This record gives sequence, C-alpha cells and structure tokens, in this order.
Amino acid sequence: MPITIFFKSYTRSKHQLSMNFGINDLSFVTSYWYNDVDLLALEERFGMSFMEKIYFHIMAFEVNKLTSLKPDFIDVGIFEKYHTSDFEKLWKTIQRKVWAQWRYENNLPHYQPPQFLSQSTNEILNPIQLEENNNQVLLFCGGGKDSLVSLKLLEKLNIDYSSCAYSSSIYGRSQPQHQLIEKLLKKASPIKQHKIWMYEDFLESPILELAKEYGVISLTAAETPSSMFAALPIVLQHHYRYISLGHERSADFPNLIWEETGEEVNHQWGKSTEAEMLLNTYLKEQFISNVHYFSILKPIYDVVIFNLLRENLESIPFTHSCNINKPWCKKCAKCAYIWLNYMAYLPIELVNQIFEINLFDVPENQLWFRQMLGLEKHTPFECIGQIEEVKLAFELCRRKGLTGKAMQIFIEEVKEFDCNVAIENYTTVNHNYPALPCHFADLIFSKLNLAAKESRDYITQFI
Repeated sequence: MPITIFFKSYTRSKHQLSMNFGINDLSFVTSYWYNDVDLLALEERFGMSFMEKIYFHIMAFEVNKLTSLKPDFIDVGIFEKYHTSDFEKLWKTIQRKVWAQWRYENNLPHYQPPQFLSQSTNEILNPIQLEENNNQVLLFCGGGKDSLVSLKLLEKLNIDYSSCAYSSSIYGRSQPQHQLIEKLLKKASPIKQHKIWMYEDFLESPILELAKEYGVISLTAAETPSSMFAALPIVLQHHYRYISLGHERSADFPNLIWEETGEEVNHQWGKSTEAEMLLNTYLKEQFISNVHYFSILKPIYDVVIFNLLRENLESIPFTHSCNINKPWCKKCAKCAYIWLNYMAYLPIELVNQIFEINLFDVPENQLWFRQMLGLEKHTPFECIGQIEEVKLAFELCRRKGLTGKAMQIFIEEVKEFDCNVAIENYTTVNHNYPALPCHFADLIFSKLNLAAKESRDYITQFI
C-alpha cells in the first residue's frame, strides 16, 4: 500500500496559525503562536493569496518531518495552486540534504523524496517590496553561545537589532525555554523582543514504538528552514529587511562521507552556506524582494566564537545549549562539546560554577568525546565543530592541567596532531562568505578580523 502525506487544512486567528496534516490514517497538528503579529491585519494589507502562500510554506516545511516515515507520495490538497516548480525543487533539495543523516541511520541509501501527486503550476505570485526603511536586523536568539556572541557583535558595531526567540515543544515546555532566553536577553539591548511558540504532536508522539510498520528507527525535522518561513509574519508586521542567525563556519562541513553513496552526511546542512544561499534567493524571488537572510557568524569557526565570549564573561552563566534537558543535561554530545570549549577558552572557575562536575569523567560522554576526536566512524550528529577544533580544545585543556577519563583517551590515542596548523586554520576569517549584506559587511569583517587575531594571541599563551 502506498504511503502518502496529505495536507488537510489550516485555521488562523490574530496571533495563531494552526495546521492539520497527516500520513495515511494518522493525523497531526502543529500550531505557531506570535506575541506581536496580527495575521488577520496582514491578510488585509498584503492580500489573502499572498498570506496563504506563506501559510502553505510554513505547513510544507513542517510536513516534511513526516518524510521520516518513508512516504511514496505527497498530496498538497487545497494548496495545489502554490505548488510551483521552484517550490518543489527547494522542498526536495532540503529534504534530500537534511534527511541524509536519517537515511544513513536507517540504512536507506537510495530512498528519494516523495513524489507530488499534483503537477507543478506556472502561476507566479510576484514578490512584494517593503517600502519602510527599517535597517534593523531581526536576529534569531536561541539562548546559546552563538546567540550571545551575535547579540554583542551587533551592539559593538552599533547596528540596531531586535530579537526573535523561538521555542519548540520537542525541547520540553515552551515557557521554561522562553524564560531561559529572556534571562540572556536581559544581558543585551534588543529594540524589540519577538517570540514564536511552536507546538506539535508528531515528534513527541510514540510513533516509533506504536507504528513499527513504517520500519524506521529515527525521526528528523528541518528546523532551520522551518523557522525562517515561520518568521515571515514578523518580518511583514515590523518591516524587517535583514534576517540574521548565528550559524558558524563548521556548519559547512559533513560528519562523514557515506561510502554507500559517496555523499556528504551533514547534521548541520540546514545551517550551511549552501542552505542559506538557497533560502535567501528563494525568499527574494518568491516573497520579499528586498529582504536579506544571512548568518553574522558564518565567516568564523567556533574557535573564534568561543574566544569572543571572554568579552562578556558576566553573561556566560545565562547561556544554554542542551537539546535534552535545558539548560544542561551534562551527558549529551552538545553539553560535552560546549563544556570542553568553555574549559579551553574561558576561566575554569567560571565554568565550574555553571557545570559543577568534570564532564571528562561522565560515563555517557566517553562515546561523544571519542567521536569528536575522530576515533569512531563519524562525529556526533549534533551542532558542533570539527575534529581538529576539538583536538585543539583538548590540547588547551591539557595544558591548563585538566584531567579525566576522556583526557586520558586524548593523550593515549590521538596521534600526529599539529597544534600550530589547527591554530592557523581555525583562527581565520572567510572573506568569501557571499551572504553578508553590503550595508554591514565591512563593519562585520573588521570586527571578525580583530577577533581572529585576539584568538590566536590567547591560544599561543598556552602552546
């Protein structure tokens, strides 16, 4: 029996967009809530067709998580008129790239994205142009170290910005997530604080346990592309022309090369420069011609980002990065990676106050550290840096006198690591990053160049 994803319906009110969709005989609901967006007023201003096209895209990039159940077809239902060839190409590209990890985990090297039951239309709804001269940056803020560095970077450059905090029910209750982000934002100066709450019942469901007939062992979602489309009502309501995230340079590199297919498997592909350029072009051509989507940190690696944190030590305790049990579970790959680099580049006493234990000795972390050091088949499927960046952090921790089980693994099993080469490679600035807006590019590159030099100076104290 063919497996088919279906778009069912949507409802909207002033602050909420609720979407119904499903796969075969299973139905799911996802809802977005906005604190300062009036969807009904936007429909009056920009027209129902334009806003419904946005609703369709928000739903489409929520629905794609259902491709984790190996569907054969996808039925867009009432949204058929928005199914253009450009949309289908973007949707399938993102599905193929983001779900590479899922295909690897489920041993499905040749699985292709589902086929659309409808034929793509040639009907084109021209993009609008925002007339208001709002040069503020709408900066996504998730509450982690990248968010803090991005916030402070804009402030130091005197670039006005407002924050966009995004919570998801897959990370637990939304209120605690926003409370954690608000604590960090109190250490910054956004002009406005926008919020999006996302509630969904697919990734939280017991489907892997109760629907074994689909024959999969993991689920995936394209969270970054989804969040960009979800932010469009905020962009329209408040006339933002710049949408920025805090993705760093290592997001462009894969966790492994899959021998079966020869392709790159990159957990962070949705944050890559390739993904940013695809989304930026699509956004301009399909929705708002004078809006720019980019990452302010993409020219630099984590080595420089962690070093930039020393400029705001008082704010470090208010960061959080764990996706398991916020703020820190202390036994996942993300916690292990952040702790390692905090120890390498920040005052040890400060890090001990935050984490309270030596994560080098936590049993659950031994596999993560081995994977990060390149001693297993692939690096952890998490948003972390590259193997040589991890080795550099370990070496700095070793020279600072840190000990533990994972440190012993580094000392005994990591061979032929050239510290100087790592320093040279990871304290550079990529001036070829194509997405920085011309309006800000010189200012941003100037600051990043200085940060890279200061990073080298700091590290060479220990080497």
